[in-house]
Amino acid sequence: IIRDVDMVLLMRVNPGFGGQPFIEHTIDKVARLHKMIVESGSHALIQVDGGVTGKNAKALTDEALRLLKAVGLDENISKKFPTQLSGGECQRVAMVRGLINKPLILFADEPTGALNSKNTENVLNILTEFNRQGQTIVMVTHDMKSARRGSKIAYLADGVITGNCNLGEYKSGDKERHEKLRTFLQEMGW
Repeated sequence: IIRDVDMVLLMRVNPGFGGQPFIEHTIDKVARLHKMIVESGSHALIQVDGGVTGKNAKALTDEALRLLKAVGLDENISKKFPTQLSGGECQRVAMVRGLINKPLILFADEPTGALNSKNTENVLNILTEFNRQGQTIVMVTHDMKSARRGSKIAYLADGVITGNCNLGEYKSGDKERHEKLRTFLQEMGW
C-alpha cells in the first residue's frame, strides 16, 4: 500500500513517476512478481525490473550480464530459481535488480551483510564505481569497512541523526580517511 506521504516522497525523488498510473502499474507489477518468483529464474526477475524503463530485451540482457559479472556472478545464475540461490547470491541479484534502471537514488540496506570477504569487496567496488559515475547511494550498515566507502556519513541513534562526517571521495588505502571515520564513530559512542 502506498500512502499519500509515500507518494509525495516518490514524486520528489523521481518526478517522472507518480499519480494513479504509477500506483496501478506498481500493484500490477507486485501481483505478477509473486508468480514470477515461483516460476522463473533470476534473469526474468531482473528483466521485470529493467522492463519498466522500456529498454529493449537485448540491451537489458547485456546490462544484466555486465552487472551480474560486476558483483561476482556468472550468467549461469540467471538460469537458477530464487529458491536455488544462496543468501549471498540472492543479495547480489537484488543489487543488480536495484541498479538495472540506474535510479536517482539507490537504497542499500546492509548490502554486504550475508557475503564472504571476496564478494563483499566485489559489491563495495561496484557501489563505489556507480557512485563515481554519479549514482547517489544511501547505504545503511553496521560494518566499518562498508562505511569507509561512503563520502558522507550520517550517524543515527534511536532514529535521529546525531552526527555527520564528510569523508570526501573514496580512495583505497587512505589511512587518514579511516582514522577520521574511526574518531567520528568513537565520538558518537559506537
